[in-house]
Amino acid sequence: MSYGERSEGGDLTKVERLTPSSRGVNVVVKVVSKSEARDVTGRGGSHRVADALVGDETGCIYLTLWDDTIDEIGEEDTVNITNGYVNLFRGNMRLNIGRYGSFEVLEESPIAEVNTENNLSLKQYEQERRFRGPPPRYNDRRSYQRRRY
Repeated sequence: MSYGERSEGGDLTKVERLTPSSRGVNVVVKVVSKSEARDVTGRGGSHRVADALVGDETGCIYLTLWDDTIDEIGEEDTVNITNGYVNLFRGNMRLNIGRYGSFEVLEESPIAEVNTENNLSLKQYEQERRFRGPPPRYNDRRSYQRRRY
């Protein structure tokens, strides 16, 4: 999937085709393992978060689970994720359901075995720095004039 390409319209994406810029991801994955929930505090207050290693026959990736979703998805479940997205967390790819995405736990799994050899979350990516506001300006005449005595 190239930059900005979406898998909307019901097309299912295979895990190996996910990139750090994947948006509108529709994918069916099987949960291999799930970490214990931990408490985190952020902008929106206190939340519970857990990581689940999920994948299909082409590869695997970590899925970030928040709050109630942690209890709704279990190990060995097969999950159909609609309108998910991928982001980088500490330089590693993570699959997210997100605010605008949804998921459904499937009764029957179309995935016989998950390819854990191709773990997309283990690859390290360069993360672009994000600045809040414009970068600082140096050699600004006005700031020099203000400091003059």
